[in-house]
Amino acid sequence: MSRIANNPVELPSGVEVKLEAQEISVKGSKGTLAMAVNQFVEIKQDGNVLSFAAKDSNKKSVALAGTTRSLVNNMVVGVTEGFERKLVLNGVGYRAKASGKTLNLVLGFSHDVNYDLPEGVTADTPTQTEIVLKCSDKQLLGQVASEIRAFRPPEPYKGKGVRYADENIRRKEAKKK
Repeated sequence: MSRIANNPVELPSGVEVKLEAQEISVKGSKGTLAMAVNQFVEIKQDGNVLSFAAKDSNKKSVALAGTTRSLVNNMVVGVTEGFERKLVLNGVGYRAKASGKTLNLVLGFSHDVNYDLPEGVTADTPTQTEIVLKCSDKQLLGQVASEIRAFRPPEPYKGKGVRYADENIRRKEAKKK
């Protein structure tokens, strides 16, 4: 069984936590995040420390306590430091340009792809082939990065496409005569 729920979450200074019936809300310098808490999980706050416990001793409750602890920890990190995801464009003529809440992508199609960023996500393009996404919500950031990558996933023969900066593409050898 997982012992993740046994580790408490320490709240840094400047972070406020509101515990209501079945909802937790975390407020910090980078925004406010809220999440519904499962009925099988019990959260206690002692000063600046949050502790998590399963209400029952069955497997599902223990697993949900660990999951809730990880999600709340991600919320705390998100409202204090924020999260960042880098995407890299590989291919001749592939480029990106961020302007306001729109990300313009040229990916070899007959048309440009304009992606509207959701509320809370910001995009920056330090170079034409790099995209840096920033957000306080880790799940939303991963979803946006995945949607952008899905426009042109990297292919295994030349490696062309949109990939994560830390992603390793396994290359295949071309067919021989």
